[in-house]
Amino acid sequence: MTMRLAITILTLLGAPAAALELTYQTSYDLNRPASLDYDPSFCGLWIANEGPEIILVTLQGDELRRLGSDLTRIKAVTLEGDNLLVADGFGGFQRITKDGEALGGPFQSGVGFADTEGLAIDADGTIIMVEDDPERMTWLNPDGTVERQINTRDLEPPLTEAQGIARDPRTGHLLIVDDWEGTNSLYEFDDSGTLLGTTSLIPYGQDPEGIAIRPGSNQIFIAFDGGASIASFDYQATLPEGSDPLPPGPDCLMF
Repeated sequence: MTMRLAITILTLLGAPAAALELTYQTSYDLNRPASLDYDPSFCGLWIANEGPEIILVTLQGDELRRLGSDLTRIKAVTLEGDNLLVADGFGGFQRITKDGEALGGPFQSGVGFADTEGLAIDADGTIIMVEDDPERMTWLNPDGTVERQINTRDLEPPLTEAQGIARDPRTGHLLIVDDWEGTNSLYEFDDSGTLLGTTSLIPYGQDPEGIAIRPGSNQIFIAFDGGASIASFDYQATLPEGSDPLPPGPDCLMF
């Protein structure tokens, strides 16, 4: 059964906006999914589960690759160009290829200890990191130095347990999931980090941990720790009232 959910929207640039829309598609079981990112080169998902490795799976959950790093564990993963950036949740990061080759040693973020739950890369190469202890969203330069930061507890509603983050390359919008200890909701931000609205994910699962966007098919994937599953949704971003829906982006480069 499909449902359409509308987010309560804050005013964007002084004008009313059309709400982000989600339509549930399907879900499948996958043990302990945490951080996600979509890879069009494989038409699959990179998944970190807080163990020593990340895995690449098809959109149906079949494993394609399994990689390690020099970090003691991998808590978050994101594509960075043709390579991967991983984080251990303690402030450590490393760049690796999709074959598992290290591109330099681990490095630290400028914030020191960082309970990194999710990573995304901005169009200019800036690293966007979310944490839940302390509750903040941080923009890092590629070398890990801090560019800017916001306290997500100051948002309305507060974002207290940020987990996964994904960036839509068509708009720059950021989608962040707040887990069961928070609001069990999806938060949408514009490309400057301004909150546009939230929607509950309780109808679909408990304890959302990771999120990925597949712009080529207007899909998002959300990993739920409760039930150990990944759900897919048809997705339309929040846009100014009267705007046409976003066209799909490039997709599935392997085909």
